[in-house]
Amino acid sequence: MRKPVIAGNWKMNKIRDEALQFVYAVGEKLPSNSQLDSIICAPAIILRDLVKRQGDNLRIGGQNMHAKECGAYTGEISPIMLKSTGVEYVILGHSERRQYFNETNETVNEKVLAALANDLRPIICVGESLEEREQNKTNEVLYEQVTKAFVNVDPKDIDDIIIAYEPIWAIGTGKVASSDMADEACGYIRSLIEKIFDHSIAERVRILYGGSVSTATVDELMAKEHIDGALVGGASLKEEDFIRLCESAVKVQKV
Repeated sequence: MRKPVIAGNWKMNKIRDEALQFVYAVGEKLPSNSQLDSIICAPAIILRDLVKRQGDNLRIGGQNMHAKECGAYTGEISPIMLKSTGVEYVILGHSERRQYFNETNETVNEKVLAALANDLRPIICVGESLEEREQNKTNEVLYEQVTKAFVNVDPKDIDDIIIAYEPIWAIGTGKVASSDMADEACGYIRSLIEKIFDHSIAERVRILYGGSVSTATVDELMAKEHIDGALVGGASLKEEDFIRLCESAVKVQKV
């Protein structure tokens, strides 16, 4: 069975005291990690503080990393540095990284391979813009992003990889792809994984939906065949909302 995932992406929000208050507040209220992977991806500067206090049912992740292990890359964080904080996950290829920091499909692939080589679990983000959606290029964009992200990825690592479908036009806008639209895109991503690897691997990989997910929309999304959870922005900043999202995710498990 594909264990569901709720991953919160705090982006550039929360200072240390706010973050610690959040972790203390949700700690004992989250579903068991035998039922759900509950993840908070926080700013790098507070990762170690959160890892030390994450408890049994919450895991901490980074929001980005450089592909190189060391070097003259001022301001960057290497996979070794990230791993040394104790985190298990890292978001890679988020649309904001692609848009504002010029990340490409090729650099995302480099980071995916570097994460796996350093025992980090990548959450690989893919998704189309509004213009691309309106031009019926969604599948074309997803094909390029997914196939290039998985170049040279070993099939044995698939259980450590999560894919997040995040249509750019739905991120932070309040717009949400309908559950059918989201499931169709996630199903297409799963079909691409089957072509790259095989059917059994495609059935195991976990695919999340992200894009203005809220407590009002999560139940319908989670009920869909190909959606195994959510990568959540704003709704992950409030303790009660994050708990509600996690509770919803354990109601349905995909076989």
